[in-house]
Amino acid sequence: MKIILVIAAGGALGAVARYAVMVGAGQWAGFASPYGTMAVNILGSFLLGALMEIIALFWTPSEEMRVFLVVGVLGGFTTFSSFSLDTVLLLQRNELGLATLYVGGSVILSVLGFLAGLSLLRQILT
Repeated sequence: MKIILVIAAGGALGAVARYAVMVGAGQWAGFASPYGTMAVNILGSFLLGALMEIIALFWTPSEEMRVFLVVGVLGGFTTFSSFSLDTVLLLQRNELGLATLYVGGSVILSVLGFLAGLSLLRQILT
């Protein structure tokens, strides 16, 4: 139960940070745009990469701290950072084919899943 609460607390912080970055990017661009999402995805991936290197070289956080930061804060901020980590791990294991399938499948199937949900609800509700 403690792990769940730690993840929830981190997730709340990450979600608020995501909102702040997206609002800031929208104000910077001067109009509603995908730049906020793009900024969150890039920044989240950068932060997870930096955190993983710190953990690999200098720091051994407790399980609670690790899940707070990785699953909670960065997971609430963006799941794209986890996607990036999974892709890099596949590449580091020299599994180029699997990495390619993972990236392509994730992007294409996620967009198709979104369109399927949109279409289904449009049919049901209209």
